[in-house]
Amino acid sequence: MRKLFMLFILTALVIGLTALGAACSANKEAGGKSAGATSAPAAPSPTGAAAGASHSDDIPAAVKAAFPKAQITKQHKDLTDAQVARIEKESGLKLEDKDHHLYLAFVNEGSARKQVGAATVVKAGGREIVIVYASEMGSPVIDEVHGESGGIPHAFLDQFKGKGHDSKLRLGQDIKAQGVDEAVARAATDAIRLDVVTMQTLHGGAHSH
Repeated sequence: MRKLFMLFILTALVIGLTALGAACSANKEAGGKSAGATSAPAAPSPTGAAAGASHSDDIPAAVKAAFPKAQITKQHKDLTDAQVARIEKESGLKLEDKDHHLYLAFVNEGSARKQVGAATVVKAGGREIVIVYASEMGSPVIDEVHGESGGIPHAFLDQFKGKGHDSKLRLGQDIKAQGVDEAVARAATDAIRLDVVTMQTLHGGAHSH
């Protein structure tokens, strides 16, 4: 009888130790999984304009130079036939490319993201010109023009500051050659006028003369 009692005690002890070992193993495994999940960094979720921001390689160097401290996003728009007809009529020029690119510049101010300008790139006589725009009463207005890399002097380019859709933007009228070769000056003036009208068509508010 005593041997039977001792056998019962040993059996209960073995069962208890087995259950305790299984519980410890389960807790250790669960703790390992939890630690692994904590140590793995969560992927940042794209929000706002940052999600649509262009790669740095998509932004021309001249545009980056115009906004050295800004984050720049590239915007693409295809012009409709109706828009092309309107642009050509108002500018008096032939639009060769229906694909329009606009570069939007942003800076962070505290927790807010603020647009500080926009720019386009046009070609004139083989020279690259960057037009920086601001907005006045819902219409794009030229803030500054850069063509230094193409050898176009500031004295000529500065004439375009503050001009917009209502400006003539014609060589010999509100724009002077300022010592620039006439062919270059005319090509630059025409390219800028065409872009100003395009910007007004795409991004300007309702406008009438």
